[in-house]
Amino acid sequence: MSEPLANEIDIVLNAGLERLGYEAFRPGQREAIETLLRDGRLLLVAPTGGGKSLTFQLPASILPGTTLVVSPLIALMHDQVAHLEARGVPATYIASTLDGREISARMAAMARGAYKLVYVAPERLSAPGFRDLIHQIPISLLAIDEAHCISEWGHDFRPEYMQIGELVQSLQTRVLACTATATPIVRDEILARLGLGADTPQLLRGFARPNLALRVAEIGDSKERNRAVDELLREALGAPPKPGSRPLDRPAAIVYAPTRKGTEEEAKRLKKAGWRVLPYHAGLDPDDRERAQRAFIDRSIDIVVATNAFGMGIDRADVRAVIHLAPPSSIEAYYQEVGRAGRDGLDAHGLMLFTARDIVLRRRLIERPSDDFDVDPAVIEHKWGLFLELMRWAEGGSCRHDALLRYFGDEGEALGGCGRCDICQSLEGDDEVDEAEVTLIVRKALSAVARIHRRFGLQAAVRLLEGAADPRLERTGLDRTPTFGALRDHDPEWLTRLLRRCVTAGWVDFTGDERPVAMLTEAGRRVMKAEAPARLLLPSTGGGGGGRPRTRGKRPAPPEVALDPAANLVFEALRAHRLDVAKAEGVPPYVIASDRSLRDIALLRPRNLDELKMAHGIGPSKAERYGPGLLAVVAAGA
Repeated sequence: MSEPLANEIDIVLNAGLERLGYEAFRPGQREAIETLLRDGRLLLVAPTGGGKSLTFQLPASILPGTTLVVSPLIALMHDQVAHLEARGVPATYIASTLDGREISARMAAMARGAYKLVYVAPERLSAPGFRDLIHQIPISLLAIDEAHCISEWGHDFRPEYMQIGELVQSLQTRVLACTATATPIVRDEILARLGLGADTPQLLRGFARPNLALRVAEIGDSKERNRAVDELLREALGAPPKPGSRPLDRPAAIVYAPTRKGTEEEAKRLKKAGWRVLPYHAGLDPDDRERAQRAFIDRSIDIVVATNAFGMGIDRADVRAVIHLAPPSSIEAYYQEVGRAGRDGLDAHGLMLFTARDIVLRRRLIERPSDDFDVDPAVIEHKWGLFLELMRWAEGGSCRHDALLRYFGDEGEALGGCGRCDICQSLEGDDEVDEAEVTLIVRKALSAVARIHRRFGLQAAVRLLEGAADPRLERTGLDRTPTFGALRDHDPEWLTRLLRRCVTAGWVDFTGDERPVAMLTEAGRRVMKAEAPARLLLPSTGGGGGGRPRTRGKRPAPPEVALDPAANLVFEALRAHRLDVAKAEGVPPYVIASDRSLRDIALLRPRNLDELKMAHGIGPSKAERYGPGLLAVVAAGA
């Protein structure tokens, strides 16, 4: 870019920034806008509250024609349109909350070119009249907010998003896809579904949130849960307000509950404790939901207790704590929800609680039929994998922030230890456990699962390992096997956590019956038979999930090996190849290979199909179908 042209662009961008009421760009915003204007397409991944909206609002204000913004958040549409109009930028939104006459009036104004920005819900794209209109007027930019909703493999898939790809192709205009949470494989599927090439620029920024003190704790019962919640609320918010007071400068907290019933119960409990609190879930009357949302925004309540229906489009910066009473569905869902704390940059807290029953309950929920239709087995396994990734993170032994950054592919912002999460604060004084001891303990645990395979639940394996009297073991003769009492030096709670980590490692699974029983997977069998290594962080000898993990050394190893620069180049080349193959075959990128598989391939650098099959998730059929192409990419990068 020549210097005069660069100066001209600077003048235009700075003028647009000032018109929208901002004094300066946030980190990464200028780069994103310049990339979009230069290349005509961009996938932007930045956390909630990171200023993604400016990335399309500013170009819309300086480009000719109309910018179309697709968003599922009607409340956000309303607020952004109000802000734009206040700054003199003509904008509107079209949503189901408007009556037919008003929608017709706004569409007529669109036809006259009266708006620079038009916000629409994705369902609007299926209306023939609206589709005809947007093909008759100049659309300078198509911005897709919450773009992860287009991915069947993401955590918040919405079928109505599937038609956007056709629109992208028919409009032939600039395209910006924005999302707050997207792993590499979800990013690839977004591009594939939108019909954009693998060379589409992707910008990731702002995932490091060192101001959040993240904690995970395993709890045994409701009393322990209540105590953990109350302690954190006191730490983050102070004491409940005095009766009758209305302090407007108090910070807030969000408590996420897994069910509507749990939401109501926890809201009642906290209200009884003196907090100003309201529940929020999809089962409430719309007026009650609106009342809770507005009360939270205008600071007339301290806490909202909600299901995951709450939070999207809510703009409040002084949330000092986000508490999960149970694990959400995935790391993506967790990060999006906990990221609503501390958006003002000040210290804030995130606490996730879990119990021994959560893994089995989540599996049952995933397998539950929807609208009398059975769930696709491939979707079940993928959602199960997303949940297990969250539990691996929950029970992992490295800095929680760095583990999240690795998961999202934003390793450039790695902190080298945040110093504030529960893991970082509990690293000193670990007992050393050598690799041979870890392997021996894991193989004994898996042997117990093999003995009760498809017959009993995980607790039967615990009883078997501790050598406890149990009618099931006596009836089946398992109390007379060498595995009986093989780990009697460890208490039942520790053995339960050990076996649960074997579940998250993929070595133990559950049947999908109404009363699930444990079973040893093929990967678990290989570890048990010493055909594969037992790479596992042993549970701490103390309390729940946030305690000190016992490892082979004084500092726990990260849950996955970080890619060196050379391996990362191979990984990115494999991703581009996967996207090309997925587009050619009309399938999601996940069908070709998972991110974990591609990372393994990048590290292993296989030279033939036998070596390729050593990578995670690459079985004989995948090796035969996709192996030659994957090997060619590796060879080219060697």
